[in-house]
Amino acid sequence: MKILDRYLLKTFLVTFASVFVILFFIFILQAVWLFIAELTGKDLDFVMILKFLLFYIPSIIPMVLPLTILLASIMTFGDLSEHYEFAAMKSSGVSLMRAMRSLIYFIFLLSIAAFIFANNIIPYSQYKFINFKANIAQVKPAMAIAEGQFSDVGTYIIKVEKKYGPNGNKLSGITIHKKPINGFGSTTLIKAKSGELISSPDSKVIQLVLHDGAQFEDIIPKKYTESQKMPFAKTTFKKYNLNMDLSKLDKVDTNNDKVTNTSNMLKLSELTYTLDSLNKDYKKEMNSFSENIHVRTGIMNIRPEKDSSTTAIPKDLLSGFDNTKKLKFIDVAKSNVGTTKFTIAGSKDDFEMKQKNINSHWLSVYDKFVIAFACILMFFIGAPLGAIIRKGGLGLPIVFAILIFITFHFVNTFGKKLGQENGITPFLGAWMSTIILSPLAILLTYRAKNDLQMTISFDWLTEPFIKMFQRNKNRPSFVPEDRVINLDTINTIQDEEWRDLQKMSDDALIETVYDYKKFGFAPMRRVKALKILETRNITQADLIQQEKLFNTKYEQLIEASEVYNANSGMTLIAYFLVFIMLFVAKNNPSKIVLVVLAAAMLIGFYIGIFKTGKRLEEIKDITGKRVGIYPWLATILGIPFYIIFHFYNRRALREAISESSL
Repeated sequence: MKILDRYLLKTFLVTFASVFVILFFIFILQAVWLFIAELTGKDLDFVMILKFLLFYIPSIIPMVLPLTILLASIMTFGDLSEHYEFAAMKSSGVSLMRAMRSLIYFIFLLSIAAFIFANNIIPYSQYKFINFKANIAQVKPAMAIAEGQFSDVGTYIIKVEKKYGPNGNKLSGITIHKKPINGFGSTTLIKAKSGELISSPDSKVIQLVLHDGAQFEDIIPKKYTESQKMPFAKTTFKKYNLNMDLSKLDKVDTNNDKVTNTSNMLKLSELTYTLDSLNKDYKKEMNSFSENIHVRTGIMNIRPEKDSSTTAIPKDLLSGFDNTKKLKFIDVAKSNVGTTKFTIAGSKDDFEMKQKNINSHWLSVYDKFVIAFACILMFFIGAPLGAIIRKGGLGLPIVFAILIFITFHFVNTFGKKLGQENGITPFLGAWMSTIILSPLAILLTYRAKNDLQMTISFDWLTEPFIKMFQRNKNRPSFVPEDRVINLDTINTIQDEEWRDLQKMSDDALIETVYDYKKFGFAPMRRVKALKILETRNITQADLIQQEKLFNTKYEQLIEASEVYNANSGMTLIAYFLVFIMLFVAKNNPSKIVLVVLAAAMLIGFYIGIFKTGKRLEEIKDITGKRVGIYPWLATILGIPFYIIFHFYNRRALREAISESSL
């Protein structure tokens, strides 16, 4: 290893270690704040609290490690650039990628270690954390129930408004839902004004003593039509003892689909095996349910009277039955439609929960790889960014690091939520954050490698909108008198270009002034030509009389094409936004705001089509021939064809300009 590699690696490791310790401490404080309500007032000794935090700490590494790499790389490379150390390296022939080589090797090794950690240490710590928390709940039953939220305890789901008392075992405002056995939703509700939790260290059963309450239980009618009356039974009580079994919290049953946290406690090999079992069980239950519904219809038990004279299926399916069987068939159909709808409605939630459980396992598989890739991604964002902004220390680098990491974390959480809810595939949900930030890493690396400064500008997004809605009065004037230049206010240098122009004839200079845009000349070359013509007594007024001050038609064509490109660019943005908003609105039909936004995007798209059509008409008037296909046809042929029109018209417009004889 060369001296330069050792120096850069040492500089980075010192910063990395310091940042890691600071961020680790911050996230531990956040964990203490998160669980402070469960840890305080429970008579827990210091050793138990320390074990509680130690089992939780590995789960915060996926948050701390990428942020540490991002911040450390920005600070390290920003400090090297700020003190011109990179400038010295480049002057010695050492490129940015060569300087990063030793650190790239280190980051790749660190990402492999992160994958091993996520695959082995985190699942084990999660398993120990959940079990340790359950063990505390046996000794301190108040920990099994959180205040102000629904808590899953054994076969009950409990919510309490307030917890008080020395150990937090006194409860008030109690609401209890009993978990269903048949999977048709909770049918038993218990409400009580107050209660008390009682348990023993030797017992896995918590006793909840309720005072002054009532129990409500839905009665499932035998006939589907009676269910619309919603019958129920109500029982009031002064005191009611409720026993809750906590034995299920002590172990992880990988075959139980209701244990939603199982996926966080499994290694990659165990997740693969579990997913195979879950998918097989899901398909088996789905097929069994479909066959069961088919059998319940009773159609298989009814056979029409066969007519040997024909084998064709009659148009009227009931024509093969006598009147008695027709009535029987209709009664069976009406009864089975009602029961089938009721059965499907009850099973729908169960199948959705099973699918969410499968998605959760897939997300856990992908998370192990995302953590490793996130380390590499954050380095290739942070190192080039630090070299570009040329600022070290804890000021600007922290701002950039926080903004980038918040974006990464928000998109990652949003994507995983969508993936678990089956809104998108689990693969896309888990990798959404890296897919979005990878182009940023590529862009920053390219600009830093080529020593290009990073100017943050949104003109590429706002300019099409501005040009699209600007009025005609803001467009350039093509009246010759308005294009006269005050040459006395412009200083010109008599350089090599000036001397070349002086050698040219009057006609050649006039041609330079007239067609400078067509020839691709700079505006200053035109100004120099005008000044030389004035020394030869050919003024701009003379050029106006000869209609040689500027090429009106050609410049009108160029200006119209620029406006068309701006309008079509905005329309293309609206085109993609329409599909994105329609997709989001489809998966969230209850969100009226999303539906309104989708409609607004669609209106903006059609406004863009109208504007681009107007520009093509203008180009046709200038050139005397039609250019491209009118985008108005998109309203007739359908939105999906617009993208074809967009790229075809842009190509046709470029060809029209290059072939123009104006």
